[in-house]
Amino acid sequence: MLNYQELSIPGFEQVVKITDDTVGLRAIIAIHDTRLGPGLGGIRIFPYPSEQEALKDVLRLAEGMTYKSAMAQSGFGGAKGVIIADPNRDKSPSLLRAFGKAINGLKGRYIGSKDSGCDSKDLTIIAKDTKYVCGMPGSLGSGDPSPFTAWGIVCGIKATLKTLDGSSSLRGKTIAIQGIGHVGKELLRHLFWEGAQLIICDVDRELVSFYTDKKMAISVPPEEILSVPCDILSPNAMGGVLNPQTIDSLQCRGIAGAANNQLSEPKDGELLMKREILYAPDFVISAGGLINVLCELSRGGYSAVIARDMVDRIYDQLLDVYGVARKRSTSPNQAAMDIVHHRLQQSIGRRESSPCFQAAVSQS
Repeated sequence: MLNYQELSIPGFEQVVKITDDTVGLRAIIAIHDTRLGPGLGGIRIFPYPSEQEALKDVLRLAEGMTYKSAMAQSGFGGAKGVIIADPNRDKSPSLLRAFGKAINGLKGRYIGSKDSGCDSKDLTIIAKDTKYVCGMPGSLGSGDPSPFTAWGIVCGIKATLKTLDGSSSLRGKTIAIQGIGHVGKELLRHLFWEGAQLIICDVDRELVSFYTDKKMAISVPPEEILSVPCDILSPNAMGGVLNPQTIDSLQCRGIAGAANNQLSEPKDGELLMKREILYAPDFVISAGGLINVLCELSRGGYSAVIARDMVDRIYDQLLDVYGVARKRSTSPNQAAMDIVHHRLQQSIGRRESSPCFQAAVSQS
């Protein structure tokens, strides 16, 4: 039986701890801000060492989704769901369906989608008990968002190079990619065909060998990737990799990657600015996956063409952020945050119509 426990967290509209001992469910859903629309965010399934660590992660990710959604003018707010479980061992239909019931109990304030540990197959099971999911497989769904996230990062890298060099060309530029998972692999392929020189790392040595054996890239150990000399560093693994210690050892000119919450603290953006390293705020350039799944919720149904064209705008959005930062003599991260706060306060980009849920359509 589902048990809801409301947690009072300053700055968040609603945080709920959910348990169901009959199926082993331990989960948290955090709704950060819904001023522009329902809270949209992925469902992360991860074996957190403690509930406190899970709470810390879900709060950080939910707030990041508010910024990402507002920057993309998506008509959604920010939220996140986490299930404390090992996705390789603990996932079961009964656990996923219990989480679906938990989402449904929030009556549309939270809309879930794919994230680490939760794939399209899992969403299909969750959707048996709630319509409030997106990123669904099949003809009505948007499918894997990774290619769209990766293309947004390419747009961000090009805008960063344009600001640094006056040209967005990638040919001959050295790009260091931290993490070659779903997004990183797509990014690597794009950058290779654009003529970039690639340095990669990942904990999966077999995957790294695949690309180095084909001489598409050279590799370094994961502990060295943040300090290799390069034009652009692209963090695409876990968050919090940029802190006073790592920033001091950076040898890049710009940073543009898909990892969420790359800065350990917002003030670390000022440290990058002092080192004259141009930082592309992650919540600006990693919005491609969000854009892709939100297109699934439109009245006309999903269109990859519309999603692609919306992701293309990330290039100009980032140039605007860099322009505001330069004009105000502040960091790009602070400039982007200021833009988000203005949009939230003025309701800029607020949703005017209800989302159309393809999960409900497919079951009707």
